Amino acid sequence: MSRKIIIDTDPGLDDAVAILLALAAPDELEAVGIVAVAGNLTVKQTERNARRVCELAERPDLKVYAGCARPLLRLMTTAERLHTETNGDQLLSTEPMMPLQAGHGVDFLIEALTATEAGTITLCALGPLTNIALMLVKAPEVAPKIRELVIMGGAGFELGNVSPAAEFNIHVDPHAAAIVVDSGVPITMIPLDVTHQLLSTPPRLAALRALGNRCGPGVAALLASYERNRSDKFGSRAMALHDPAVIAYLLRPDLFQGREVNVAIETQSPLTIGMTVVDWWGVTGRKPNVRFMNTVDAEGFYELLTEKLARLP
Repeated sequence: MSRKIIIDTDPGLDDAVAILLALAAPDELEAVGIVAVAGNLTVKQTERNARRVCELAERPDLKVYAGCARPLLRLMTTAERLHTETNGDQLLSTEPMMPLQAGHGVDFLIEALTATEAGTITLCALGPLTNIALMLVKAPEVAPKIRELVIMGGAGFELGNVSPAAEFNIHVDPHAAAIVVDSGVPITMIPLDVTHQLLSTPPRLAALRALGNRCGPGVAALLASYERNRSDKFGSRAMALHDPAVIAYLLRPDLFQGREVNVAIETQSPLTIGMTVVDWWGVTGRKPNVRFMNTVDAEGFYELLTEKLARLP
């Protein structure tokens, strides 16, 4: 029986790959809808990109909504330089024909969860947590309906990638992240500790290029562009692949290892705002609220990614 998911996302190059991976596994995952949020790009760009990805996967039936256009309290910042396509990226080269759904993405989240039995829908958060936090504030009664919230975000033993202390998705809207981790929802966090192990090396990209379809070589081109956009800043870590790890975790949880810990989000300090304070050793005595992953089988991950993407057009 397939697992129902809603993808909350800010595509973004690696988000696009994550959406494709989810849509390439219809026997395991049933995508109920996609909600765009501002993060890597503006929400107008992210909802447009989400629709382009759906059309690439030949899923124009999938409902795409636009969510929040800015963080709860902070000024909007994007990572447009890192997520801008080049003329060589053929994957997302066309304007979408499928419509953007009417209504706000947060309202869609509330309505979808309200209409289902508890423990039915898993939320996949690939960007800042603004939509998820606003949903929990506006309709706290839906929290018990969520089967699991799987977040790409944060860092434990790794340093931040947008500040010395903070990972991008959490840093963009730390106040939203604080609301979410304190909500009591079952949370699994896939942090930089994991994604920095997932390097899109030349042999792994070559395996994608060798697929006899449009999506495999297209994804390889996107990932190569993603690396080029980041290499001057991150060196070999520019090959790290982030958001698809959320989908891979749902498909193959055995690839990941971690533990139940307490995570708190720093919202006050100008030096460390957005930091995920991970109590790995249980020194605070605070109750665990997150299943925090820290290791992954990288070879198994890329084998899964290649196998699934081969099923797409």
